[in-house]
Amino acid sequence: MIFMAKTLVVTPTYDEADNIERFIEQVLSKGPDIESLIVDDNSPDGTGDIVARIQAKNPRVHLLRRPSKMGLGTAYVDGFKYAISNKFDYIFEMDADFSHNPDEIPKFLEKISKYDLVIGSRYTNGVRVVNWPIRRLILSYGANVYTRIVTGMPVKDATGGFKCFRRSVLEAIDLDKVHSNGYAFQIEMNFKAWSKGFKVCEHPIIFNDRTSGVSKMSKRIVYEAVFMVWKLKFKKIFGKL
Repeated sequence: MIFMAKTLVVTPTYDEADNIERFIEQVLSKGPDIESLIVDDNSPDGTGDIVARIQAKNPRVHLLRRPSKMGLGTAYVDGFKYAISNKFDYIFEMDADFSHNPDEIPKFLEKISKYDLVIGSRYTNGVRVVNWPIRRLILSYGANVYTRIVTGMPVKDATGGFKCFRRSVLEAIDLDKVHSNGYAFQIEMNFKAWSKGFKVCEHPIIFNDRTSGVSKMSKRIVYEAVFMVWKLKFKKIFGKL
């Protein structure tokens, strides 16, 4: 299927040398109007250098190099600003470790024609997670129930990182005021889009835990998300979003 809209897949990286070349190849194979932006935090394993070599041969590959490990949230914000300034119509968030299946990209693009934000959901039509220890699954599922109760946002998977925005959604959000990372970043972006009246859709995906590299999960990321939902709730109440 050929999509006429200009699409950018934004992918933050830190030590993804084992995955990145194959990942970019699979993303670009999903349509001629799909491009890839890698936001690399000065990966010690040379991920940025690999992307630079690919970029030199392919104009659909873009690279933002950052000086140090600055976090997932700020990486996406930098990527979103790049997408807005270069007039991309649809902007994806997507991990490079194949926990997000590139084969789902065309399905997201079909749905984004009718919605403003399409969220890849692990918790629609049951629990759709592979290779996670039960403790992490309970933590993730519980975090989403907690988020739904506190914020009132009708989203079953508010913490997932595979999604597609229309550019108009990102333009409506003050990206300079988004400072969260990890789970909290995903919750914040979803909440702000929903609160501004944009149409949100959840698309069921199967999430496969990474098979190589190291997970970026930490206790700090979890605690940030716990407090972020209350911060968002009160900001909305007082009209500060």
